[in-house]
Amino acid sequence: MSAAALLDGSFSASPEPEWLNTILKGDCVAALERLPEKSVDLVFADPPYNLQLDGDLHRPDQSKVDAVDDHWDQFESFAAYDAFTRAWLLAARRVLKPNGTIWVIGSYHNIFRVGATLQDLGFWILNDVVWRKTNPMPNFRGRRFQNAHETLIWASRDHKAKGYTFNYDSMKAANDDVQMRSDWLFPICTGAERLKDDKGEKLHPTQKPEALLARIMLASTKPGDVVLDPFFGSGTTGAVAKRLGRNFVGVDREQVYIDAANERIAAVQPMAVEDLATIASKRAEPRVAFVSLIDAGVMKPGATLYDSKKRWAAKVRADGTLAVGDVAGSIHRVGAVVQGLDACNGWTFWHYERNGGLTQIDELRRIARLGMERAGA
Repeated sequence: MSAAALLDGSFSASPEPEWLNTILKGDCVAALERLPEKSVDLVFADPPYNLQLDGDLHRPDQSKVDAVDDHWDQFESFAAYDAFTRAWLLAARRVLKPNGTIWVIGSYHNIFRVGATLQDLGFWILNDVVWRKTNPMPNFRGRRFQNAHETLIWASRDHKAKGYTFNYDSMKAANDDVQMRSDWLFPICTGAERLKDDKGEKLHPTQKPEALLARIMLASTKPGDVVLDPFFGSGTTGAVAKRLGRNFVGVDREQVYIDAANERIAAVQPMAVEDLATIASKRAEPRVAFVSLIDAGVMKPGATLYDSKKRWAAKVRADGTLAVGDVAGSIHRVGAVVQGLDACNGWTFWHYERNGGLTQIDELRRIARLGMERAGA
């Protein structure tokens, strides 16, 4: 269905709603009112920055800098911008699922005002992420530091939202098994990725790089999720969503951007399903208590467990606790006490003898978990 055909009437929720993977033309607040409540998994918003430019900016050779001076980025006052921000955030919050999250990107001109409004409306900030640009625009006047980054705010719908998607293990694995940091290094959008108009000039002044959107979606969505972009612009969100097996819905007021985005997205080839799989988080796996190993018969009462260097030996008791001398308790508590620590992961600290060597009891937990999954299949 074309975007024009979606401008009239309202939409109803269904397994494959008609608004899915389309661009709605019009004001974002009015357009979002026609979407079902709690229908999207992620919001990525690149709102007007309200740059407050003071006259033209020129390079040292006196050539004019192609800055953002479009009408959609201009507001008569901070109060007007704040009212606009509150309106679109309320509209976005209504369509966001209870376990969904929102990303908002901005510069020093607007991101602090947006962040305050997010908190005022009940969103719960999870992270602020700094996008460091490898090729930022110089500060031609030489009166300030070079502005080499933009800030993203990542927030859940409220402070009680516990089931939001964060593919922690995938992000860590992609970062050479080191936790993914909150400062991301990407170049600004240039070269063949940058959309141009008939004159060979930038079609959209604030087109974001696809790598940035890919990082966001891979971190905080799953294949098949719905990503909303209320300021769709050149369609980067839609192009990346299609490539990564996600659904999208976009909103924009400018027909020239809608036409370019539709053409761009139509040319995208989705990745193969098997290439979109993510590493399963241990947090999402069924919980297995140590006593479950005894219940499953993979651990016997009276067995002896050791640390990796056999400094301590613990007896397994029938109730699923361990005992080392006068110390008794859970695998975690006993492991902590013998080491003189406040806490311990007993699953990786304690080992059992196998084939003349020692193996972590976490291996037995994995076996028990597989049995639970097969039983539930």
